[in-house]
Amino acid sequence: MIPTKSFCLEVSGPFACFTRPEMKVERVSYDVMTPSAARAVFEAVLWKPAIRWRVHRIEVLKPIRWINLRRNEVSAVVSTRNVQQAMTAGSGTLGLYIEDERQQRAGYFLRDVAYRIHAELSLVPGRAGGEPLMKYTEMFARRASKGQCVNQPYLGCREFAADFRLVGADANAAAPGTAPPATPINETRELGWMLHDLDFTNPADPQPRFFNAKMVAGVIEVPPFEEARG
Repeated sequence: MIPTKSFCLEVSGPFACFTRPEMKVERVSYDVMTPSAARAVFEAVLWKPAIRWRVHRIEVLKPIRWINLRRNEVSAVVSTRNVQQAMTAGSGTLGLYIEDERQQRAGYFLRDVAYRIHAELSLVPGRAGGEPLMKYTEMFARRASKGQCVNQPYLGCREFAADFRLVGADANAAAPGTAPPATPINETRELGWMLHDLDFTNPADPQPRFFNAKMVAGVIEVPPFEEARG
């Protein structure tokens, strides 16, 4: 059995968008945070090739509320061919003119969100190089308790930055006197098929995996990735 260590973070923000993949043009969010988005929050605090995060529970701490927003986006990206040519030549124009590429798109987003996310930290077999799990658990606890991160955590889209704090026994030891954890909302509903994460067995063609999500008294239990369906 692979040794693991569980951690819990509370994340919140004014807006969130956990995009449903079946919506091709306009962004429409799932009702709650997805496991892949929760994993990205943990990885924003600590990520190394030798470790793996597995999200196993998501608690919804605020009522599910929605907002319609229309935003300016760009319809193009810099092509790989142009980048390669610029690298070969040592110079080149890689800029995009927003005025020429601007598009207005509507989005159906979540607002005023807060979640408590639980994940297990484990070592990737064969990649730890003999380093103990404790090394990484101490690194994560130290960073999270101080609010440090590798990059700013976000709620589905990078423009929706997230505030986070470590909760549980580790947080109480690092930051005594903090407020007690909030309780999940008292709501039960079927959430339908939700994106679990991407399967990178073939790195050139990652495939999405889904699970049938259900929220019971504000809590979503996330099955192991191996049980998700393609």
